[in-house]
Amino acid sequence: MTTTAVGIDIGGTGIKGAIVDVATGELLTDRMKLPTPAGGKPDDILDTVLALFDELGEVSDDAPVGVCFPAIVLHGRTMSAANVSKKWIGLEAEKLFEQKLGRDIHFVNDADAAGVAEARYGAARGAKGLTILTTLGTGIGSAMLFDGELIPNSELGHLELDGHDAEHLASTSAKEKEDLSWQDWAKRLQRYYEHLELLFSPDLILVGGGISKSSEEFLPLLDLRTPIRPATLRNNAGIVGAAALAVS
Repeated sequence: MTTTAVGIDIGGTGIKGAIVDVATGELLTDRMKLPTPAGGKPDDILDTVLALFDELGEVSDDAPVGVCFPAIVLHGRTMSAANVSKKWIGLEAEKLFEQKLGRDIHFVNDADAAGVAEARYGAARGAKGLTILTTLGTGIGSAMLFDGELIPNSELGHLELDGHDAEHLASTSAKEKEDLSWQDWAKRLQRYYEHLELLFSPDLILVGGGISKSSEEFLPLLDLRTPIRPATLRNNAGIVGAAALAVS
């Protein structure tokens, strides 16, 4: 089995990619990044991914390619769209990428890719039972893993909390928009993670997203029965997870 794959992470503001050693989770090239085209339309994003491939240098014709994307992904079709064009909704994205790039593609939700990366190489490596990864950012992404195996498309940021989508109250963007202190934001996170505990009784909760680099500011303020830790792969998690899934 090949141990080298390409991982592409498509976000609302940037598209990142690298060649990955899937045996270790290490990047074999620099992480390349290009801005996501304004409007986030499928053809424009595809053109940017092609340009990113050129930046990566020599990519063998038989190298597996994993692409993660901010959407529910069912059998290669994107069923939602977060911070990109609504033209993605219902699109056979995996097939479209395969036609454009001329190679097999594995298309996956971005938080799910990050969860797989953490389970195989990061903070959830070897974890038994149910692990829930939450990515705190513009919204709240999530991944659920049981004994390291992915349960896809969980979308736990959309759980109802006090009459709202949880991500409208507890995401990083909610903290910034309302100028919440760490203490006030932690109260909302406490409410959210208690709700996850009630519904799922997880064995481990991981917190990812850019804010995780400041985890010492808010995780110690939480009082949960479940161990809660920062994710470790941070900005590389989507790339590494997408690459790993491409060779699974």
